[in-house]
Amino acid sequence: MSGDQTILQLLQTRRSVAPLAMRGPGPTPEELNTLLTIAARVPDHGKLAPWRFIVFEGAARERAGALIASVFQADNPHATPEALEIERTRLARAPLVVGVVSRAAPHVKIPVWEQQMSAGAVCMNLTIAANAMGFVSAWLTEWYAYDRRVLETLGVNEHEQMAGFVHIGRFDQKPEDRVRPDLAEITTRFAP
Repeated sequence: MSGDQTILQLLQTRRSVAPLAMRGPGPTPEELNTLLTIAARVPDHGKLAPWRFIVFEGAARERAGALIASVFQADNPHATPEALEIERTRLARAPLVVGVVSRAAPHVKIPVWEQQMSAGAVCMNLTIAANAMGFVSAWLTEWYAYDRRVLETLGVNEHEQMAGFVHIGRFDQKPEDRVRPDLAEITTRFAP
């Protein structure tokens, strides 16, 4: 199979895997460097790099989860221990989580929307690169990606937003596919 066919096959079969189903080991430091390098090779009008990474690995995943759980508990004082454990383990389910932060800001030439799409492209490149390296991935946001209290404790500045948390790990089975959109229902052709 040629390289082009391998890439097309990967794109045709790529599937997210729930972080709860992931196992280790995660990427090595060298593999992580490769993943982040690939993730950053996206369309970036104006060469602004309107995104950045926050890496959650090892014990830092549990420390971040404790911060998420504390905000959840403040909003839900009667939360059960089981509910708090779910929040506490949000970033500890996969061996590696990469937060992609959108740094989109007003610019004289580059619309904010284009900068935000560039951050989305970073997330997609990261998921595809992880899958190409033999890992599985899931690009998620969840409630805490929009909560300023959580974001502040994770080091996300006031003018920044989370494009997503990309969970990366291993999975022993072939991920099941899901129903995909019918192209006839989502495609039109312009005809002046």
